[in-house]
Amino acid sequence: LDTMTPLRQNMRKAAAGGFINATDCADYLVSKGLPFRDAYKATGELVALCISKGTTLEELPLEEYKNICSMFDDGVYEAINLDKCVNDRTSLGGPAPKNVLGQVKRVRELNK
Repeated sequence: LDTMTPLRQNMRKAAAGGFINATDCADYLVSKGLPFRDAYKATGELVALCISKGTTLEELPLEEYKNICSMFDDGVYEAINLDKCVNDRTSLGGPAPKNVLGQVKRVRELNK
């Protein structure tokens, strides 16, 4: 770790390309009243579309979202923002910075 150099842009690109925000996309539709099974299906179609076009959910134009489900609006981009997705994962073991720092502290205490 002392000699490691994190490449933030590469990490962000890998996260976006891995569609870690797909669950958040489905949850967004559920929050608008769509049953989860339908939201899951629509999100799966969006992910497949992104893969075929070589893009990410964050870069996909709103028209493409609306072609799959008319319930989408501009709010989807806030819901699928990668920073928000990470920061909202606050359960034990989640990637929110507060959680990660808590785990680092816990491990350091164990190693004393």
